[in-house]
Amino acid sequence: MATDLGVLLGDLRVEGDDLDAIVGDLPAADWTRPTPAAGWTIAHQIAHLAWTDMRALLAATDGPAFQADLQDGAADQRGYVDGGAAQGAAQPPAELLSRWRAGRAAVLTTLAGLPAQTRLPWFGPPMGPASMVTARLMETWAHGQDVVDALGVTRPPTGRLRHVAHLAVRTRDFAFEANGLPPPAEPFRVELTAPDGVAWTWGREDAAQRVTGPALDLCLLAVQRRHRDDLALAATGADADRWLDIAQCFAGPPGPGR
Repeated sequence: MATDLGVLLGDLRVEGDDLDAIVGDLPAADWTRPTPAAGWTIAHQIAHLAWTDMRALLAATDGPAFQADLQDGAADQRGYVDGGAAQGAAQPPAELLSRWRAGRAAVLTTLAGLPAQTRLPWFGPPMGPASMVTARLMETWAHGQDVVDALGVTRPPTGRLRHVAHLAVRTRDFAFEANGLPPPAEPFRVELTAPDGVAWTWGREDAAQRVTGPALDLCLLAVQRRHRDDLALAATGADADRWLDIAQCFAGPPGPGR
């Protein structure tokens, strides 16, 4: 995995630019198209990205203010997140697009200037700048999937999926804990086929439990954009099999899935 912050920031920039190329010229009417996320239009998806970019900026520049903002929404986490999306979705598309672009640029600049050892508060455990960039890339890709699904278009998978897959593997124990289950005692072997056909692997070759399949499929599963039954993932071992039912690489309570 690339850990160089400059490389990660470059990939985040391109991920955002690719989604911008899809929505940038949409007619205003298309921004109201429903997406697979119940109650969310394309405008809600972009507004959510703009809202979380602003949360990331707050976490990077004023940790106490971020914590206070998070505490305000603690009683109703779903309403807190949905409210941010709804507020942004009410803006005219041109204004929303401009706000999202400005926020993306500010995130890139701000995170680039942080020392590697910085710990940023977030909705889950605190994280360093590299992990925050990876999380922002995952969010951009996941909500971009909702957008392309709403538009009925296909976007080619890229090597940037390795960041999402890595996050999926790293959050295995979190997924178990979020579902009230004890994490497995041993690491899994995860063997994925990348978009270019090479193998991406995690864990010991002799691990008793493993997950195999296309990298795209694990990424779609871990961001809960596809149901397991619609993907070509295979598990060996009871814990690995259970993980494929509950995988999530985003902070917060378990989502309803698809």
